Amino acid sequence: MLEVKRKDGESFEGLLRRFSRKTLQSGKLLQAKKVKYFKKPKTKRELRESANRREKIQSAREYLKKIGKLDEVTEKNKKIKIKIK
Repeated sequence: MLEVKRKDGESFEGLLRRFSRKTLQSGKLLQAKKVKYFKKPKTKRELRESANRREKIQSAREYLKKIGKLDEVTEKNKKIKIKIK
């Protein structure tokens, strides 16, 4: 826990500046951000499932392009939902 006491004749801005400098130097802020934004690595099963999902979507898009239901202009401008069973 950081503690900063106000010195005689010190302004609030000076105290705040000193406190923020101490927090940066202590590394507590960086540690808190690491904990907050930590993303658990995917398991092998999750990686495999997402790869299979991407492959199915890509093959469905290629099929729709081949039969003429999906042209490149609409694909770039709109998000098209493809249901895969």
